Amino acid sequence: KTELHGKPIEVEHSVPKRQRIRRLQIRNIPPHLQWEVLDSLLVQYGVVETCEQVNTDSETAVVNVTYSSKDQARQALDKLNGFQLENFTLKVAYIPDEVAAQQTPSQQPRGRRGLGQRGSSRQGSPGSVSKQKPCDLPLRLLVPTQFVGAIIGKEGATIRNITKQTQSKIDVHRKENAGAAEKSITILSTPEGTSAACKSILEIMHKEAQDIKFTEEIPLKILAHNNFVGRLIGKEGRNLKKIEQDTDTKITISPLQELTLYNPERTITVKGSVETCAKAEEEIMKKIRESYENDIASMNLQAHLIPGLNLNALGLFPPTSGMPPPTSGPPSAMPPYPQFEQSETETVHLFIPALSVGAIIGKQGQHIKQLSRFAGASIKIAPAEAPDAKVRMVIITGPPEAQFKAQGRIYGKIKEENFVSPKEEVKLEAHIRVPSFAAGRVIGKGGKTVNELQNLSSAEVVVPRDQTPDENDQVVVKITGHFYACQVAQRKIQEILTQVKQHQQQKALQSGPPQSRWK
Repeated sequence: KTELHGKPIEVEHSVPKRQRIRRLQIRNIPPHLQWEVLDSLLVQYGVVETCEQVNTDSETAVVNVTYSSKDQARQALDKLNGFQLENFTLKVAYIPDEVAAQQTPSQQPRGRRGLGQRGSSRQGSPGSVSKQKPCDLPLRLLVPTQFVGAIIGKEGATIRNITKQTQSKIDVHRKENAGAAEKSITILSTPEGTSAACKSILEIMHKEAQDIKFTEEIPLKILAHNNFVGRLIGKEGRNLKKIEQDTDTKITISPLQELTLYNPERTITVKGSVETCAKAEEEIMKKIRESYENDIASMNLQAHLIPGLNLNALGLFPPTSGMPPPTSGPPSAMPPYPQFEQSETETVHLFIPALSVGAIIGKQGQHIKQLSRFAGASIKIAPAEAPDAKVRMVIITGPPEAQFKAQGRIYGKIKEENFVSPKEEVKLEAHIRVPSFAAGRVIGKGGKTVNELQNLSSAEVVVPRDQTPDENDQVVVKITGHFYACQVAQRKIQEILTQVKQHQQQKALQSGPPQSRWK
């Protein structure tokens, strides 16, 4: 027995003393970091038994982490203290048990289990303070710079009051883009909390405009990832027209030409009164959240079909911070995401519309250089086979994860640049070369394997039977489909080739000196 704050407490002797050096507190975490990203960072150093958010008055997130051994905790402390994560410097320290014991239930996360536990809930972000489950997708606003001071208030009083009343996490990015006429604001909460915070900000801007005699109209400007804008607009613009009619507002969306490969947000401008703009925000974000949730469901399906892939790390979906993925920088500045189990270099020939080549290359080759650096792949565009060729071949060389990143961005760029109808899914043809003796395994008896592959992936997979093998005794497998379908088909074919290769090697070992035909 001992005393704590003058009160006797009883210490369980069964708890080993090493417990207190297995617990870490990590501060200064980016406020909208996904749990999956934090998890992927923590598990690099050992088995995470618990990972609990601690609610504080800090603008950044704080978590308490328990590792399964003191060595793991020590390694995490050494590696993570001072680690740069999305321009935030992590601060890590040990937590004695008695400090953790003093945390009240209100300081513990609601409805969340440790990130390292099976079946744990990893939705939302560490920075969320909403009592209800927040939506993973935040609301992003653009506001005139001259109104930022009024939104924040004296010593931050106004923004704190909105945060408290709406149970939201609000970040005003006032230091970004110095000199810009507009600043972005990120709101993370439940849909109801988000809309309430948005309306409060609109009311403040309108009041400030009256006080400073600002005569221009103050629209609501929402930033949305281009992945979702097509579905918001709807076929022939029907969805957007209905929102305008239901809310008595005028809505416009910034053109595709303003997008870049690493700035995929478009501006949705809503004109009307505070009340009508607030109603329009609810309808717009409802449609965008539906699109986001559908994409996440599809993404999670692919995660099961493509083992070892952290899809959130690949930059194909909008990060909740609204920040584009890093395009350069030392590896130490980026979190170590899980890798594919298979790490051998692959070459894929992807066929794109000839008219899209300029957009993929970019001015003075900047886009293709950035893409190559981001993906970690060699990306080359082959010369046109004829002056009037409708398609061009892109040669992508790199390991599976690099293939996924590079191909994903190329699909996205073609969609952004309107090289296909807004109503259509981007479908491209990819060729991979396989040893001629392995082609039969891809086809399967009576075409069984290739049929199963097509049913699984929803891609069209063709292994032409009348092909003449090239000088390396290889033939082409043609895969046509949307991005995810094409990726699943590629991964499954590579699995078959790996099995064939292993079988060949085993036969060679059993029969004497190897005489492999594998090229």
